[in-house]
Amino acid sequence: MPRVSIGVPVYNGERYIAETLDSLLAQTFEDFELIICDNASTDRTEQICRTYAESDARIRYVRNAENFGAARNYRRAFELSSGEYFRWANCDDLFAPEGLARCVAVLDREPSVVLTYPKTKLVDERGGVVSEYEDGLHLQSPKASERFALLFSKMRLVNVIYGLMRANVLRHTGLLRNFPGGDIPLVAELTLYGKFWEIPEFLFYRRFHPAASSSYRDDVSRSQEFFDPKTKGRMSLMEWRQLWAHGRSVMQAPLDFAEKMRLGCFLIRLGVRKSDKLARELIGAMRHVIHRLQLRASEFVTSLRD
Repeated sequence: MPRVSIGVPVYNGERYIAETLDSLLAQTFEDFELIICDNASTDRTEQICRTYAESDARIRYVRNAENFGAARNYRRAFELSSGEYFRWANCDDLFAPEGLARCVAVLDREPSVVLTYPKTKLVDERGGVVSEYEDGLHLQSPKASERFALLFSKMRLVNVIYGLMRANVLRHTGLLRNFPGGDIPLVAELTLYGKFWEIPEFLFYRRFHPAASSSYRDDVSRSQEFFDPKTKGRMSLMEWRQLWAHGRSVMQAPLDFAEKMRLGCFLIRLGVRKSDKLARELIGAMRHVIHRLQLRASEFVTSLRD
């Protein structure tokens, strides 16, 4: 059994997948398995990945019969893993050769840490560094409620989702949810189980380009389809679903009553702060329902005339 599992969810990633796999295979820490979950790609992704799998026994290539969406594909990559530690790797990002070794050393040394990640540099489609990014999520409070609240005060880009995690803790979470921002509830849930450790070296390179999922942030309907194609055309109710997911995570976490009460109060305050967004989502949902009812009524009238 390998000590580390790396899940690589991919869909039509022919442009960057080889470069990503090369960066992972160049790790100085070599005791890992690499699970590629191909979401029924229609480009050369399958051919490229099968070539890599044939050349390195640590690589397992799994192809889905259809595109299940990013959320389910991410979950499947983890479900197929067997390592003590786990990390996801996007099919277009890069990891410095010593990145995995640094992360493993932290989890081996610090039993209270559930997730560790190196600092991030943002790169463009050609690999040029755009900027250094400060996540600032070195969450070391012994109280889950303080870690949870601090996460929300600092988190913007969710780079830590690509950190190294304890697989036995990850199994207790809801994993990646199938709606826009579905990675946020997972990261928040992990703070309820232990500490986060930031490695003060720039070892992770996150790529931003027009085809990256990060480019969908301002297009909620497109982002919803990316996470789950079967929900295309539906209202995502992202803010409501995130808030609900946070509440479920708190209820299910192995915390005492006092901590759960503190977390519940924080979520109420969070809901109040987001009241405008929550209200807009409800209004949008009602308009969507009314519009669909009007269309069906119109179709019914037309069918009667015919």
